[in-house]
Amino acid sequence: MADMITVTIDGREVQVTENTTILEAAAKLDIHIPTLCHSELVEPYGACRLCTVEVNEGRKSKLVTSCNYPVRKDCTVETKNERVLSNRKNILAMMLARWPEVKIIQDMAKLHGAEHPGFDHPNADFNPNACILCGLCSRICSQGIWENIINFANRGEDRSVMMPFDKLQTHCSACGACAEICPTGAITMTKDPNRPHDQEMIRRAGMRVTKEMILMDTEQCNMRGIGTAHLTEIMDAYDLLPIKNYQYGSHPDTKYIESKVFIDKYITQGVPDGCYLGCTMACAKAAEGFELKTGPYKGEKVLVDGPEYETVGGSSNMGVFDPRFPIEYNFYCDTYGLDTISFATGTAFVMECFEAGILDLEKTGGLDLRFGNWEAALELLHQMGRGEGFGLISGKGIRYMKKYFIENFDADPAFVQDIGMESKGMEYSEYVTKESLAQQGGYGIALKGAQHDEAWLIFMDMVNKQIPTFEDKAEALHYFPMWRTWFGLCGLCKLPWNDVEPADNAETSEPAKVPGHVQGYCELFEGVTGRPQTMDSLVVMSERVYNFQRVFNLKMGFGRRAHDAIPYRSAGPVTNREYESRSERYDTQLTEEVGLNIENMSTTEKVAAMRVYREDRYEKLLDAVYKRRGWTNNGVPTVAKLKELGMDFPDVVELVKKHGG
Repeated sequence: MADMITVTIDGREVQVTENTTILEAAAKLDIHIPTLCHSELVEPYGACRLCTVEVNEGRKSKLVTSCNYPVRKDCTVETKNERVLSNRKNILAMMLARWPEVKIIQDMAKLHGAEHPGFDHPNADFNPNACILCGLCSRICSQGIWENIINFANRGEDRSVMMPFDKLQTHCSACGACAEICPTGAITMTKDPNRPHDQEMIRRAGMRVTKEMILMDTEQCNMRGIGTAHLTEIMDAYDLLPIKNYQYGSHPDTKYIESKVFIDKYITQGVPDGCYLGCTMACAKAAEGFELKTGPYKGEKVLVDGPEYETVGGSSNMGVFDPRFPIEYNFYCDTYGLDTISFATGTAFVMECFEAGILDLEKTGGLDLRFGNWEAALELLHQMGRGEGFGLISGKGIRYMKKYFIENFDADPAFVQDIGMESKGMEYSEYVTKESLAQQGGYGIALKGAQHDEAWLIFMDMVNKQIPTFEDKAEALHYFPMWRTWFGLCGLCKLPWNDVEPADNAETSEPAKVPGHVQGYCELFEGVTGRPQTMDSLVVMSERVYNFQRVFNLKMGFGRRAHDAIPYRSAGPVTNREYESRSERYDTQLTEEVGLNIENMSTTEKVAAMRVYREDRYEKLLDAVYKRRGWTNNGVPTVAKLKELGMDFPDVVELVKKHGG
């Protein structure tokens, strides 16, 4: 622990770490020091001088601005002695003479006995919303939003705040942060060309997220530093990072592809890059000047938009821990119009089939597709892009490959079904779900297929143990898909919803359910449409769409319990080697949760017993989820549910009745 420094403020002591400012130290004692240019959202500047105090560090006293004066040794501070108050009164008198109609200055001047300056200022500005040159707007723009659109211009009495060349810049995102932080109202938002119902309501909701991002993101997810790639080392630490087609959840070589490696060596951007106007998350990152090693652009230096976590996790899933590989396959997937997740998960399946003897060099056209062979993986990617060779087979996805390998390569149907990580024809995203029953449901029950967009519940379920019962998991598998569906309906990103979290909720609440975030979306919807909303009313919007999707699935011949099945590897260990890699964990579960005496059981017998237990739990989860959603035990929406949602149209009712609804 760092050595503590004793600061005595107005006779009261407080212990602080080195470089704590006097203003911060005073706040710990609830001692108020007036400021006009200070905000926790930006670095201290010392422009207004109102926070001036007297500090004595052992030799002599001096006046300093408390907002940006760091303490480095024991000291004594006076915030309201005669010298300090006289100085503060003089400053306010000069301010009031310069900006006599600004209310915040009038109030502060009156409080400090300076309401009658006694002199006239040659450049007096009688605008009640005059700019007082505090610099807050320019600092929030550059430091908080990562733009440099407004700043000081000129010097002395001509100093003012303006945009470059005094012209409106087209790259201003109209985020409203400058207007929100301005203490005098000098900056106001003009009418939005889209004419929302209440622009101010929208701005306030957005500013709350901006504030959280600026204050908390660095210590929480660092989305603005590296984006989703920060998850790599976190997933590895919790045994959730997919290794070799989801067989394992961590690897000692993960250190070579953790986020720090990309920040230090490859990621070059530190600029605003929100995917919609006003977003301050800035989570997308790019590697500039990256030299490609393979493919049609070999030797060229390119800009690669990424990699994100899913791409890095896909690299470990293929057994590759060279950081250049995920960047290169990221680029070529973008170039060929391919999905990085589908490519990585599909190739990991191919690699396990190769090592299991289902595939060989003859069947793959000479590609040595063992785990870790990044050259072969990239050549497979290029074949997919060109539409030739083994790439023609793998490019059709895992569901197709399973059928093809069974019919043409005599593959064991049960084995390829167990290890082929897809559901509803969609490849799994890059998380190991063996210890999270809720996340297994998040993949298997998702209407669009096995991706985590509908319900990412691993931490709530596996790590934080927040949803222990089947009913708890069913509630989460109702709540989360409804919100994710709503984001899609409204064209919004889910990241501000659950990737930044107020500090007072950090230990007790799942970020997605922080009431302030939910309320923010209610306000956003109302601000745009003029229709007041509650959390429940927004969820109902999604329920209608979600149930319609399920009905449409029925119309297409799907949408029943059988179609919510998952490959067993997402629920438990398929092979003896998998079991033995976590034998202590699995042995304990068989003993304590299943109640078996495993003393004389072989690993094969344990694998079989674990499978019975985990498959039974998944079926019970389906029962609970269907009940919560108002569906039959076969996963079909009931007529009663359709009536509740106002969807009981004759053809829809006829269809669900046909399937037992």
